Parts: sequence; C-alpha cells; structure tokens
Amino acid sequence: MRDETGSRTSTLFDKTARWFDRAHAALLNDLPCHQGCSHCCLGLFPITLLDQEELRRGLRSLPEEQRRTIEETAALQARMIEESAPQLAHNQFIDHWSDADIDSVVECYQALPCPVLTSEGSCSLYAFRPLTCRSMGIPSEIAGTVQGACAVQTSVPLIRLSQSVRQEEDRLAADEASQLIQLRRQSGAAGEELFMPYAFLLTTVAETAETTT
Repeated sequence: MRDETGSRTSTLFDKTARWFDRAHAALLNDLPCHQGCSHCCLGLFPITLLDQEELRRGLRSLPEEQRRTIEETAALQARMIEESAPQLAHNQFIDHWSDADIDSVVECYQALPCPVLTSEGSCSLYAFRPLTCRSMGIPSEIAGTVQGACAVQTSVPLIRLSQSVRQEEDRLAADEASQLIQLRRQSGAAGEELFMPYAFLLTTVAETAETTT
C-alpha cells in the first residue's frame, strides 16, 4: 500500500480516538476504563483490513526482536485457533461466517491474550490500536436503551450522550465502511474481517489476498 493510504486511515483512527475522549468527558469520566485494565484485551475479536494495515504499520516501527516476538506469538495463537476452526488455515477472513460460528470460536478462546498485550497489562502498539479498541468502553445505545460495553462495566452512566456525539459515531462508522470498500478493491483481498492474531501473520494486505484466492 502507498504511504497516502496509511495517512488516510490514520486520520480515521485519530478521529475515532478523539471521539472517545469527547464521549468519555461527556459521561463525566464515569467509565471503568483506566490505564492497566486489560479485560477487553483478552479473547478473540474481529478486526478489519484497515486495522491490519495500521497494526502492520506500527509493527514496522518496533525493534526487530520485539516485532519478531509479537509475530511468533500471533502465529502460535493462529495454529491453536485452527484446531477448532481448521478452515482458517486456508481462508483467514470470517466475513462469510455465521454469528453462531464466530461466537463458538470466540467462546473457546475467551482467555487468549492479544498478541501485543504485555505482561504488565499494557499494549505494545497502543498508538496503532484497532478502531474497535479506540472506541471500546463507551456504552452502546439502541432505541433509547443503553448497554454496558464490557463485562467489567456492571453499571452504565446515568448521563446519556448527546445526539451530536452519537451522530459523529455514525459518521465515523460510515467513513470506515467506505475506506474498507476502497482498500479491498485496491488490494484484491478476499474479505474484510479477520481475527486479531491473523493481522500479524502477513506483511501486507496484498499478500493476504494472494493466499486466500
């Protein structure tokens, strides 16, 4: 991918982080999220091609030994996951999976730490973390009903986010969808979503496309 793609996606990632900060402040910081909490860093979760590009960009910024350790950890986890889902050895994308199939694999590995989670509970690639990580912690709201963002969040703030903040959330989601379409078209990738460990197995999206077509 060209450098301008990285710049474009980084803008989306930065906007999402700033949205979280504004939402967090609007909720008067009444969230369980704090430095050192890594509950949402355990278990499998899907990320997108955009996230993969950003993570790989961050990975290239690390010292070689640290980068190799993360890649080896991710490869080991992928082999472990494929014991329950052998089809992932041939096609790492899960777009076509049913929700039930995804939930089944996720349940099997709910204690699996993210490949970039350190023993101290911090993220080795925090500045390059996926979009879902940047927005995690803000309670979701559907038809006026607010739900906690994670198991640690046993109660939700009494304050509700303003319509403008929720509208910005929707705009960011639309921007992500648009960029995903463009990136998939450029790369020829066979899908858009994959489990976190697979983001570190290949250097570029183009290589991912070659192995799944």
